[in-house]
Amino acid sequence: MRADRRAAVVSLVALVIAVVAMVASLTMGDYPLPISDVLTVLTGGDGSTRRSAYVILELRLPRALAAIAVGAAFGLSGAIVQRVVRNPLASPDIIGINAGAGAAAVFLVVIVAAGPVTVASGALTGALATAVGIYLLSWRRGVTGYRLVLVGIGITAMLTSVTAYLLNTANVYTAEQAAIWLSGSLAGRSWGHVLPVLLAVAVLLPVALRLAASLRALELGDDLALALGTRAEPARVALLATAVALAAVATAAAGPIAFVALAAPQLARRLVRERGLALVTSAAVGAALLACADLAARRVLAPAELPVGVLTTVLGAPLLIWLLARANRIGRTG
Repeated sequence: MRADRRAAVVSLVALVIAVVAMVASLTMGDYPLPISDVLTVLTGGDGSTRRSAYVILELRLPRALAAIAVGAAFGLSGAIVQRVVRNPLASPDIIGINAGAGAAAVFLVVIVAAGPVTVASGALTGALATAVGIYLLSWRRGVTGYRLVLVGIGITAMLTSVTAYLLNTANVYTAEQAAIWLSGSLAGRSWGHVLPVLLAVAVLLPVALRLAASLRALELGDDLALALGTRAEPARVALLATAVALAAVATAAAGPIAFVALAAPQLARRLVRERGLALVTSAAVGAALLACADLAARRVLAPAELPVGVLTTVLGAPLLIWLLARANRIGRTG
């Protein structure tokens, strides 16, 4: 009960931070608005102007909600992947899911000259196809977390090379378009980008919670899981499919924003003191992280804006180095 209460409190605080960051992002920009106007528009009051309503509802609110939804999807996806493979360094952007989406998106931008909707759909397809390929290549009378991570890292390197080749053969304007998408950005996001991610989180979060018992059993090892009545491989497939779907939809909406899926579960596990699976907490922390990061990316060099993926990479890289050093230190101690 103590662990449940702590997880609930941490999740609630993270969601409050995400909402505060969202409201702050609605007031800031080239057309600043007082918070009273924002609240009037959001509550449907009569005191707002048509311009204020347009700026809030059509320009800023979709981006702010996209930050929360994409962050939650990445956080939940990373938590599932790390638990399934039992490796704190594993996440969709490390094991190749984001690389598959990026390669597909760059191919469509550079070779096909596709529009935003086609690029998003292609990124989703690329991520799913890459996940299937990684799973099949990792199969050897079952899939182990160690083998899955190694195959994923190899696939990531291969797809990154393909992406680099496509960028080098493209003209400057097309390469710039592709590079902006690859950096991960929430700029210009509309309701068409937001709604699929919100729907995915609303559907797949209950699915992940339903599979939580199987996830706990898998953490004990396949033999013990079977003794407890959990068929290891079907449960692993269902959990990984849930994680991949979340990461693929989020990447299709905002590009391959790095390190959120890695950092959010690690922060969540430490905030709840390593008790429980922290799936909901990871989603809430991911939402807060990306909402705050996007707000900072908009204001740190104002009036210019940074792609949020650049900021998460700068902040996430030291975390990855720390995790690697910690894993090496624990390995030497063991």
